[in-house]
Amino acid sequence: MSRIAYFGPRGTFTEQAARSFGDAEFVAVDTVPLVLAAVRAGEVDAGCVPVENSVEGAVTATMDALAEDEPLYAVGEVVLPVRFSVLTRPGAEPEDVKTVASHPHALAQVRQWVAEHLPNAVPVATTSTASAAVKVSEGEFDAAVSAPVAALHYPLTELATDVADVDTAVTRFLLLRRPGNLPRPTGHDRTSLAVVIAHDEPGSLANTLSELALRGINLTRIESRPLRGQFGEYRFYLDLDGHVAEQRVGDALAALHRVSRQVRFLGSYPKADQSPSQAPPRATDSDYHAAAAWVAEVREGR
Repeated sequence: MSRIAYFGPRGTFTEQAARSFGDAEFVAVDTVPLVLAAVRAGEVDAGCVPVENSVEGAVTATMDALAEDEPLYAVGEVVLPVRFSVLTRPGAEPEDVKTVASHPHALAQVRQWVAEHLPNAVPVATTSTASAAVKVSEGEFDAAVSAPVAALHYPLTELATDVADVDTAVTRFLLLRRPGNLPRPTGHDRTSLAVVIAHDEPGSLANTLSELALRGINLTRIESRPLRGQFGEYRFYLDLDGHVAEQRVGDALAALHRVSRQVRFLGSYPKADQSPSQAPPRATDSDYHAAAAWVAEVREGR
């Protein structure tokens, strides 16, 4: 049986996401970088980490960890609706709650609810939603904003459930493996990249993105993070429709590699929503093959 590490401890949304990838032995790890380190070291077969939230945006710990050290490839994704439970020790009443703990992203997503229902509570950030539940069970804090599954792992009671300021909030998670065989193209794929552009030319970002547009590739997400120790310079994280096995995507990646300071391939994998990623007219593999054959004939003088 394969082993999948996930951003723990037990009882996080990431555990729930990891379990959606099938039967495995699931290993809770304290931080996102340590999950990726376990995969890189071969201690586990794969790792599951959050990458973005529809309310709070990118999970920067994941982005930074993917861009550094040995490459890892995303081979799958899952998108989960984010609805929280507020957990307390047995017998606690709302007026007893003076501190409410959780991951910063979770606290941001229940800020209004806490202000209305726990007006005496001071928010406290923890490393994960589940670690907040652990600290409540140990008596350090009064309440935890956690994934509902945490109630199965810790001796706590639900003060409230189905809690969220934004009903449509979701979080996207990636399943990461060491480089090897990629998932086969499905027609509803996503490719992820980390790109450091050439900063010494005007319009360098626009030129980089034009390499995608010229090949009929839809860019679905772009985020930037500062390069460590290089003030004013940034790494861009791109998600685009299509699979690296497609001619148009491979051709675009080759162009990005040629014009950028650095390109890191982060994976091609099926999209969670199954939305199509097929090439538009005149950008299919057959179009590229026909064009290449014509060039070959011209070069041969035929």
